[in-house]
Amino acid sequence: MLGVYDYTVILTYISLWISIGGMMLSLNGHLDLAVLCLALSGLCDMFDGKIARTKKDRTEIEKRFGIQIDSLCDIVCFGVGPAIICYCMGMNGIVGVLILMFYVLAGLIRLAWFNVTEECRQDETTENRKCYQGLPITSMSIALPILVVLRPFLHCDFRIALHAMILLVGLLFVMDFKLKKPGNKTLSALVGVVAVAVVWTLRRRFM
Repeated sequence: MLGVYDYTVILTYISLWISIGGMMLSLNGHLDLAVLCLALSGLCDMFDGKIARTKKDRTEIEKRFGIQIDSLCDIVCFGVGPAIICYCMGMNGIVGVLILMFYVLAGLIRLAWFNVTEECRQDETTENRKCYQGLPITSMSIALPILVVLRPFLHCDFRIALHAMILLVGLLFVMDFKLKKPGNKTLSALVGVVAVAVVWTLRRRFM
């Protein structure tokens, strides 16, 4: 069979499945559950690279496949997925649609640039990256759930905030700046923030 199917990519595949489910939920009006899927997909992505690096005997093809499949899943999970969710949340006017189109394109450009530079970097060194170049596309799995949690406090300003956030995040995808990769403490804090957003979403949904 074509492809790789061992434990190094399983979280990436699970992340994609969850994201597709989230898109289907959003199209059927279950927006809270769709945002929950986005957050869970982001949690999977936080750890897929760490798990993949535990396998020390990966072939060069497996490493390159990992780079490509991760980016392909990312554009679906954190590019197209959030765009569909936000469209269903009210970004369905001309301005909103244009912002969403820009957001997905910016995410695609960022991931393509990352793939090229990462393959070149791995040809030169085996060290892990210490900084991101531009904002990671997976950031939307944190930003959107937090904004949804704040929705009751924003009232009528929620759609304005949603438009502004999507536009800003899209711009940060393609801006050339360095962002230090989070350490274990920061990563734990991010997981905690997403977990709170997930619990809040479930509470509003089922209570």
